[in-house]
Amino acid sequence: MKKTLIGLLLCGLVALSGVMALAQDTKVDPSQILKVSPGAKKKLSGVIVEREPDSIILRDQTGGDYRISLTGSTKIEEKKGNPFRGSKKYGVSQLLQGLNVEAEGRGDSNGVLVAEKIKFKDDALVVANTVNTRMKPVEGRVSKSEERITQVETNAQRISGQIEELAAVSNAARGGAKAAQESADAAIAGVEATNKRLDQAIANLDDYEEKPVIYINFKVNSSKLSPEAMQTLEEIASQAKTQKAYLIEISGFASAEGKAELNRKLSQQRADAVVQYLADQDIPLRRIIQPHGFGTLKPVAENETREGREQNRRVEVRLLVNKGMTAPPPPVEIRRPGTTGSVQ
Repeated sequence: MKKTLIGLLLCGLVALSGVMALAQDTKVDPSQILKVSPGAKKKLSGVIVEREPDSIILRDQTGGDYRISLTGSTKIEEKKGNPFRGSKKYGVSQLLQGLNVEAEGRGDSNGVLVAEKIKFKDDALVVANTVNTRMKPVEGRVSKSEERITQVETNAQRISGQIEELAAVSNAARGGAKAAQESADAAIAGVEATNKRLDQAIANLDDYEEKPVIYINFKVNSSKLSPEAMQTLEEIASQAKTQKAYLIEISGFASAEGKAELNRKLSQQRADAVVQYLADQDIPLRRIIQPHGFGTLKPVAENETREGREQNRRVEVRLLVNKGMTAPPPPVEIRRPGTTGSVQ
């Protein structure tokens, strides 16, 4: 028992160190990606630093970056330590940034490793999943915050130019120390207004507006999307693309028929099917919060009736729009020296 706990702890520390390294430096220079000789068989071990729908960037223990292509025949499974049970199988949505993996395959004509098999430990997935779920939204908010700060700085320069113009007009009209003092007061007011804008942007970073929940229903023991479900997801994708800063939360559920563990797996498969379809509609995976299958928890109707069970076989899709990034900044009021009016 003690050895098992120590093993789990070491695995968690390895996965966590990978995620911490990823948070410090995820910039990948495309010109520095290493090539694999065409047709050559190669095995790589390292951490995923970039994730795309059909490929990943793997950084090995020497710091070298490799592009790894994912195909329909790529096997994604658990690197298990127990020889008396089969390996767990995973979907492409489990290949998260910060996850330590082993990849085997052959190089293609472009120097990309076409993966035949990808393995990782279940404990590493738990740690990467937990940290990644919290890191992704923060990365998006930090990126948007940097854009907002740049905009504020640009506005500050524009305000500064207005202040200088106002000061010149005031000095020409009135002259003397009084005009200079009024110009200085206006400059201070402009700086304070700019600081207020910045404070407001930062304060609203974690404030999201939740759009109405969309329900995607499934048949009994099925995770296959119906034509109606596909059309609904296409509408959600189109709506999301019109937003400047958004996240999509996906939760899978099942009715109370069958065993609890099978229902939990089925609800996860339904959530993964929705993620895959949204990714096919050009929704970046960084916009999708890690999907979760809740099994028979949180029913929306009674499981004793046919209609109720049909409602419970569902995936809930929530579009979350960041208020801090989409709300217009408040107007900056600058008093014109020598008057009671103001300019915007």
